[in-house]
Amino acid sequence: MPQAISKALAPHALWSGLLVFCIALFFAAQGRAESHETIIKSHGYSFYGDLKYPADFDHFDYVNPDAPKGGEISFSALGTFDSMNPYSRKGRGGALSTMMYESLLGDGIGTEPAPADVYGEYYGLLAHTVEYPESKDWVIFHMRPEARFSNGDPVTAYDIEFSHNLLLDQGLQSYADAVRKRIPKVEVIDDHTIKFYFTEGISRRSLIDQVGFVPAWSKKWYEQTGARLDESRLEISPGSGAYMVEDVDVNRRIVYKRNPEYWGRDLPFNVGRNNFDRIRVEYFGDENSAFEAFKSGEYTFRSEGNSRQWATAYDFPKVQEGYVVKEEIADGSPPQPTGFIFNLGREVMQDKRLREAVALAFNFEWTNESLQYGLFKPRASFTQDSPVMATGAPEGAELAFLESLGDVIAPKVLTQEVRVPHVSQAERLFDRRNARRAMALLDEAGWAVGDNGMRRNADGAPLQLTFLLNSSGSATLSAVVENYISNLTKLGIDAVLEKVDSSQYTARERDRDYDMIFDAYAAFLGTGTGLAQHYGSEAASYSLFNPAGLASPMVDAIIEASLQAETSEEENAAMMALDRALRHEFIMIPLWYNDVYWTAYYDQYNHPEQQPPYALGYLDFWWYDAAKAEKLRAAGVLR
Repeated sequence: MPQAISKALAPHALWSGLLVFCIALFFAAQGRAESHETIIKSHGYSFYGDLKYPADFDHFDYVNPDAPKGGEISFSALGTFDSMNPYSRKGRGGALSTMMYESLLGDGIGTEPAPADVYGEYYGLLAHTVEYPESKDWVIFHMRPEARFSNGDPVTAYDIEFSHNLLLDQGLQSYADAVRKRIPKVEVIDDHTIKFYFTEGISRRSLIDQVGFVPAWSKKWYEQTGARLDESRLEISPGSGAYMVEDVDVNRRIVYKRNPEYWGRDLPFNVGRNNFDRIRVEYFGDENSAFEAFKSGEYTFRSEGNSRQWATAYDFPKVQEGYVVKEEIADGSPPQPTGFIFNLGREVMQDKRLREAVALAFNFEWTNESLQYGLFKPRASFTQDSPVMATGAPEGAELAFLESLGDVIAPKVLTQEVRVPHVSQAERLFDRRNARRAMALLDEAGWAVGDNGMRRNADGAPLQLTFLLNSSGSATLSAVVENYISNLTKLGIDAVLEKVDSSQYTARERDRDYDMIFDAYAAFLGTGTGLAQHYGSEAASYSLFNPAGLASPMVDAIIEASLQAETSEEENAAMMALDRALRHEFIMIPLWYNDVYWTAYYDQYNHPEQQPPYALGYLDFWWYDAAKAEKLRAAGVLR
């Protein structure tokens, strides 16, 4: 190189060298800083790090570790099914068609949790260890190498990665949109180690448990068959769970059998659980035929939801003679927020005055006494009877939380008592006092009474409401809705009850083809990103979990702020505020609830004396008593 050029480049070379040196020092310092961050390794996970069960636990406290394996339990389902793939919008999935699939963190059967005696605690199933930094910027799951699908193939980290991506590419849009923003990368470290990375600058709530509960599907099976997650199909991929499909008879029955080669049968997580050899689901077209089949012994367990039947129909001879047990079991979970839900996507429903008027036509007191034998309590809250149920006017930590959110909070929410359901006279269906209030609200909203007694707006359009109901539901519910429709008509509303079969109901429910519907939201005791799917604005136009289509900046702000809570006290204040805000938005007419399970079963089953608060568990931790069953057969009670 010429000397002149060499001298000219010398300062730049020196600067480059210094720059490289400084960069090296920076990353070295970063490495040292990261190395000082505490890395948590545990057999389970909770957001605050508290776990009831230690690493060497033998079994959950509420199970019978000596419960025998064997026998069958059977129950009923109403309506129809045409698919064994419940992860698609297409088709109607069969009952329990998710139960074959396990996840890194363990869960119960159906929608029930495991363990069922704690809230917000999760323990390893396919994974034996969870590893993450205090910042929760990432998580590593160390999987059990002994885990196997029902066909004998090992369950690997590649299957978990595949399943995660399959849900993003072919799963429900509301789920995929939410997860993509929060989980930008997944890395398979080796066959049994997988790492998930979380987006910077967002709450660490519901991230580790989100990825921990992804169902484990066989990558090999999907690639070999070409099956898709977004299609309706009866063929299923092999699962790694305790049960596998034995028989599917479309619209008649589904039978699941316990896998005798189940890889995880001796894990402490599973001791005392998965006790039945078979779980059978019998399908019926309506509630009456299902109940008659129970009486004849066609199936053996019934979780009753019909108050009329519970009050009057369980006096048949098998109950009187002790062959069928009728039992009320305490339910410690907050009741599901069920009600008559308004479709806020319909223009007519966007006026809260109209919604309030429509609500005033419902008479809970008369309905409960006349149609439901006084067995229910009126539900007011999305977290009914829980420590985070809003009461009175906000105060203390809840008020401080609401005030911290600024102008997005409606002034009435800060100063007024929380919304509670109206009270009606139990003596007559049509409460005239409430009717006068309702008619005044309709007048105020611009729906005047015309010459024919029906209400019209300024353009002359009639006030029409369509109520969608599943025809396979109980006769009692149908009677409740019919009487409610009668009251609406007396207010001058052209209200129509449309009863449709199960398949039509599912399609119209997904398309939100209704003005009102009997449906439910998810109850909550704590915060999590899933709240946005159920109650948030972002997916409001299409989320299957948000039947009202609620899109409220106030609710969004509360959910987002709740994700930043650093203590359980802060979280409780936020959840109380969320309950208050949802009740203010008034997206449904809250109906009733029951704080016990109504159960009836043929006397061949046993359950733990100490019932856990968050699950009934009849498919999970009850067990079969062969001696009792033999007595029933000897008496000719069962086939």
